[in-house]
Amino acid sequence: MAAQQSQGIQTLLEAEKEAAKIVQQARQYRVQKLKDARTEAGKEIEDYKKAKEQEFKSFESSHAGNTSNAQTAVDKETELKLQSITDSYNAHKDAVVKKLLDRVVLVKPELHRNLKKVEA
Repeated sequence: MAAQQSQGIQTLLEAEKEAAKIVQQARQYRVQKLKDARTEAGKEIEDYKKAKEQEFKSFESSHAGNTSNAQTAVDKETELKLQSITDSYNAHKDAVVKKLLDRVVLVKPELHRNLKKVEA
């Protein structure tokens, strides 16, 4: 009977070792699958990024001409406005200087309107 119990215990120990091996293999399988999934996701991200960069470059190249044309038009408009302001300045600077000098030099002394006459 002792031999039978010993053999039963031995069988249980072997079953436990086999179960541990199976669990270890399952863990390794899971870790490998996670690594594979990360690698695959990285590849998909790179492919998507490349596709979007290519799409952006094609969009940029198709609209680059419009940008340079718009910049040229804005530069011309700015130059015209600047020339108009310069012409206006040159035309009116003498009159403005004369008005300023007249205001500064020709002072009319007057009592302030809030000053009241004090009767003694």
